[in-house]
Amino acid sequence: MKYNLLGNTGLKVSQLCLGTMTFGGKGFWTAIGTLDQKSVDDLVKKSIESGINFIDTANVYSEGLSEEMTGKAIRNLGINRDSVVIATKARGKMNDLPNGSGLSRKHILHEVEESLRRLNVDYIDLYQIHGYDELTPIEETIDTLDTLVKSGKVRYTGCSNLASWQIMKALDYSNFHRLAKFVSLQAYYTLAGRDLEREIIPLLKDQNVGLMVWSPLAGGFLSGKYKRNTSGGQEGRRVNFDFPPIDKERAYDIIEALEPIAKQKNTSIAGLALAWLLHQKVVSTVIIGANKMEQLDDNLKAVDITFTPDELKKLDAVSKLPSEYPGWMLERQGADRKRS
Repeated sequence: MKYNLLGNTGLKVSQLCLGTMTFGGKGFWTAIGTLDQKSVDDLVKKSIESGINFIDTANVYSEGLSEEMTGKAIRNLGINRDSVVIATKARGKMNDLPNGSGLSRKHILHEVEESLRRLNVDYIDLYQIHGYDELTPIEETIDTLDTLVKSGKVRYTGCSNLASWQIMKALDYSNFHRLAKFVSLQAYYTLAGRDLEREIIPLLKDQNVGLMVWSPLAGGFLSGKYKRNTSGGQEGRRVNFDFPPIDKERAYDIIEALEPIAKQKNTSIAGLALAWLLHQKVVSTVIIGANKMEQLDDNLKAVDITFTPDELKKLDAVSKLPSEYPGWMLERQGADRKRS
């Protein structure tokens, strides 16, 4: 297991991060996973033993139950709190009250206390906003997050699912006022969905912001369970929860390109999809989740997979984004001024 610095910080995180969306299963989240505490303990134990030091959860996962089970697993296994990096999030709807969601000062200050209580910890390593809140000025949100960092309840702050202009606006405000700024972005990125490369990844590189990847297998589509022209009998999360949206025909092309490489390397399609992300320099960590120990075992093998330059070229060609303005114009005009 390798460890990367998270953005422009001295914090080292494992290149694979354990995601906890499968923990518990309550309400809407039963479509993702319904793991009980014993299964959660087993997954956390295996992850820690394999070198993972990073665990990502959120207050909305299973309506808070995921955080509770994550904290309980750490205690059940006798894991030293300071040996793990715990990340959680706030933004989603936690109750039906007028201030039961969003990124207002009131909501964030309430939810951080609730997350600390459920996790049963004194501090959160990475506290992330789980999206954009149109009703709350970003200045209010950043000021509140800075308060949490200064109080010691939060070590670092991050964001998730934001547009490039929203990220840059937040960073600029933090820089100008010398406030704690986002050190990472948690975003959807996969061989089957490379939209992030249009504007967000160039921004992350320029501003030295870390990238945490969610749904690296495109909601299970790159798990190896899905084949073109297969009618019926398919299983997996996408049968009941077809998300995130993808161009399925292009995704099938990607799967068909991965199949001979998987056979040659004696590994899985899922492992190759994860390994491709680990070969992208902008990626700080890839979040993996599992409903079964076999899935976790397979995902963990991705850290040992290497590609030849020709293999990477083939995967890039089959998954490359269609040209879009202003990208094609920037590439054309900038051909004579590229960095070596």
